Amino acid sequence: MSAPPVDHHPPPQSSAIPRTINKNWWLRMATHILCVLFGQTAATLLGRLYYNKGGKSVWLTSLVETVGFPVLIPFYLHFKPLTYHQSTQTNRRNPPSILILSAIYISLGALQSLTSILYSVGLFYLPLSTFSLISTTQLAFNAFFAFFLNAQKLTPLIVNSLVLLTISTVLLVLQSDSEETQVGISRKRYLTLGFVCTVAASALYSLGLSLTQLSFQKVLKGETFTMVLNMIMYQSLVASIVTLLALFISGEWNDLQGEMVNFELGKMAYLVIMVCIAVAWQIATIGGVGLIFEVSSLFSNVISTLALPIIPILAVVIFREKMNGMKVIATVLAIWGFASYVYQHYLDESRPENGGEVADEASET
Repeated sequence: MSAPPVDHHPPPQSSAIPRTINKNWWLRMATHILCVLFGQTAATLLGRLYYNKGGKSVWLTSLVETVGFPVLIPFYLHFKPLTYHQSTQTNRRNPPSILILSAIYISLGALQSLTSILYSVGLFYLPLSTFSLISTTQLAFNAFFAFFLNAQKLTPLIVNSLVLLTISTVLLVLQSDSEETQVGISRKRYLTLGFVCTVAASALYSLGLSLTQLSFQKVLKGETFTMVLNMIMYQSLVASIVTLLALFISGEWNDLQGEMVNFELGKMAYLVIMVCIAVAWQIATIGGVGLIFEVSSLFSNVISTLALPIIPILAVVIFREKMNGMKVIATVLAIWGFASYVYQHYLDESRPENGGEVADEASET
């Protein structure tokens, strides 16, 4: 991972331009990070609220994770004219064909649909705090996939983080045998469905991030933020179609009307919760893909994982979930593992490999 490119052409006394570029880059980074943290936290909490108040449709919660992509159309229309001139100046000799782009969007969209379904199953069968802590394994999976697909180096700090996250997950599995989940199922089913689906979803989510970064690196080179929006919208469109077909084929579509009528908070609250989940996931998605575009899939996953230790604390406050000693230790280990990743990224960015930064410092002295 490297800092944003700095223009080396101006003389040393004209260092204002690189600083402006640097400021803009950090502003975009801050915006993307806030989008990920807010969107993911809000969507997960609202998903738990839906299940707690009588919702049971896994297919519906999977669908709302991707179906909200039309809210991004105004952003697309705004950014496209602004970036058209920049993209035409790249003079790419071999732009990707429609066939290649379609293959990328369809494959990533299908992968996203499967990931959403597995996450929804995990959230249905697990307490929110347990679900969130197990989901931190996505960081370990991302390091594995990034090592093979994105040439990511495995430093001692990253390995330390992977070990801590693994221990954190194992502690959650080994907690009290008598623990019942939010929906009252036995520990055996909790392990086989909730745990397995959440871990599998974390692995597929990480694979999707690495493949997205690989697409930007190898195929979508020289593009602008418009390409980020293209990636989100077309990928979400494919994922929504796949999940919608599953919703109809499973027959769950016929039960949604009755579910809405019997929802504890009422029909209007049911619809509002669904809409808010859809919007929140799109906010998180645009932030996550933006971070991939600006830095890497690994850093995007680091920020996504940051929200996960926060959610158990909110779950205790909002849903009155029990926070036993094992979960407290698991939370501390998850935060420690995340901190190791962040510190490694800080060390990477602090290395004086960027000549523009050196020139900036020299011009000040």
